[in-house]
Formats: sequence, structure tokens, C-alpha cells
Amino acid sequence: MITTERSEKATPKSIVNVFASWCKAIGLLGFSSHSERRALITKAARKISTAGGSLRDVQMLAGHSPLAVTQRYTDGNSEAKMKVIELIRSEDEL
Repeated sequence: MITTERSEKATPKSIVNVFASWCKAIGLLGFSSHSERRALITKAARKISTAGGSLRDVQMLAGHSPLAVTQRYTDGNSEAKMKVIELIRSEDEL
């Protein structure tokens, strides 16, 4: 739990405001607490398969109820799609 000078319990909004003031103070324009969260979820979505996981695991990590919300953080990758097709074909040839 995060406490503040004024309260034993900080609200999400107060944390966002403090983060925004820190970013502004050091000159990070266009940066927010949500941009860092977005970056983490996007990286997790790209790497989860290497850990044997799925997008569902990223969904749970992010705390999203509908999977569609998590899918907004992912973008298609034509090269990756081709690699998956190649993997499937090579397994079928065995």
C-alpha cells in the first residue's frame, strides 16, 4: 500500500498525478504511467510464447476482464505469422 502525507491510503488518481509531476519535472513530455503499463503489456504479449504461455496469461497479468482489451495491446506481425505456418508445416511432415 502506498501512503501519502495527507492520507494512509493513496488513490489511483493521486499516484497518477505524482507520476505525471515527476515526468514533467525531468522533462519527459508525452509520458504517463499508462504508457509504461502499455509498454509492459505489449512486451509481455510478444514474449509470452517463449515462456510457454498464452495471451490469456498476459490478460491475467494485466488484470483485464475481457481478452479483447488485452488484444488491443498486441499488433500483428506478418513475419511471425509466416514462422508459425512454417512450424505447423514442418510438424505435419513428421
